[in-house]
Amino acid sequence: MEHFGYWSLLPPLIAIILAIKTRQVFISLLFGIWIGWVILDEWNFFQGTLSTVQALVDVFKDPGNTRTIMFSSLVGGLIAYIQRSGGVEGFIKKVNQFLLRMERKRQSDSRRIVQLLAWLTGFVIFVESSINVLTVGSIFRPIFDRLKIPREKLAYIGDSISAPTCILIPLNAWGAYIMGLLIAQGFTDPLRIMFKAYPLNFYPLLAMAMVLIIILTQKDFGPMRKAEIRARKTGKLMADGAQPMISNEVIALEKKENTPARAINMIIPIVTMVIMMPVGLLYSGWQTVEGISNLPLGQALFKAIGNGSGSTAVLWSVLTALLIAAILYRVQNIFKLRELFDLLFKGVGGLIPLALLMMLAFAIGQICRNLGTGLFVAELSKQWLSPHFIPVVIFIVSCFIAFSTGTSWGTFAIMIAIGIPMAQAMDVSIPLAVAAVLGGGVFGDHCSPISDTTIISSMASASDHIDHVKTQLPYALTAGSLAALFYLILGFVA
Repeated sequence: MEHFGYWSLLPPLIAIILAIKTRQVFISLLFGIWIGWVILDEWNFFQGTLSTVQALVDVFKDPGNTRTIMFSSLVGGLIAYIQRSGGVEGFIKKVNQFLLRMERKRQSDSRRIVQLLAWLTGFVIFVESSINVLTVGSIFRPIFDRLKIPREKLAYIGDSISAPTCILIPLNAWGAYIMGLLIAQGFTDPLRIMFKAYPLNFYPLLAMAMVLIIILTQKDFGPMRKAEIRARKTGKLMADGAQPMISNEVIALEKKENTPARAINMIIPIVTMVIMMPVGLLYSGWQTVEGISNLPLGQALFKAIGNGSGSTAVLWSVLTALLIAAILYRVQNIFKLRELFDLLFKGVGGLIPLALLMMLAFAIGQICRNLGTGLFVAELSKQWLSPHFIPVVIFIVSCFIAFSTGTSWGTFAIMIAIGIPMAQAMDVSIPLAVAAVLGGGVFGDHCSPISDTTIISSMASASDHIDHVKTQLPYALTAGSLAALFYLILGFVA
């Protein structure tokens, strides 16, 4: 494979610099793609523009890309269904009833129990990071207020389990997106690589573990300790002069009028989607393994799931969940057929920006491959950087990009296209490099004050945004530093 030398660095560098400067990830990625095609077309700007348009069209030539983008859009329809049907509200009521019973039984330990339940609720809702943090905030804010737990603590718990949960459980748009990026790098078994990378994805694991440790020990530090002392002694849920971020919109839809709130309207569609994921992997992978019928059943099932198509599985899972949800709501006479379709289109429309980001991510990954960006960076790095340091360098660079731009997904698009070819050329473990990119992207996004999940966490908990960022940062930096240390160690021993 050849490369274009220093010119191959121009598209990702321009995308990174523009994203940091303008905070407009879509325009930045598009401009990076355009520059790449101008270079490939020998600096013919007109032809480079035409090639850019064609490259965006060609994204859909890959069935895996198309299935991934379809899934990510259709998840919006499922989210709209479970909100409008009263499923989310019903789930909130059930959890509230449970919490009240627990409080009556163990008053002395109620603060710890409530925080643990907030952590667990966020862990269970892994469909989408925003709905995750919104649900946690909606359910637990009144209870945290009653127990005099500061709003900053609720925002921290919600923020620390939203993206980390979604990145660690691949049965959602995050998993489909990452598999698509890996396929764009030429891997035919992205699911296997992802499963190998998950135990090495240290930052999300450490971030979620740190929340548990803080809850169980009740030993806060930094600005959060001051917030806890303030709330306990004075009853003030926020600092003096704090301006709570409250939004009734965000991405939430109100329950339809005169519709009873039933948790089952949320639970059944989500459980259906979760169950259909391994079923889809099993079915799509069964025919790809030669002689699978001669293998023992357990081994055959494992091989089939490992060789299944992730994009096919997630698309089937969300389509099945939508169908089951539509039947469930129609039987209850909640929606008419026309309402179901209108709601579906509204939900899909709400996630069109996500689908657009995916299209641009696949396109910039392809242009970096065409230019040989990763190969050139690897050759350049060999002159001054030991391969042992590659994992920690990838992690730190991913952290910086995600923090500066406020987006983990944009970071994944840029860094997987650069980091994976580097790892291949320098004989570094591919799962370790993938984990470093993913962990760095989540860390930067988690800390960034301009990240959508950070902002939504402040909104959902009605916390002051800057106070949320300040109180969360010491915990995130602690987990991030440990993660960087682990990548440094593994770079020498892996």
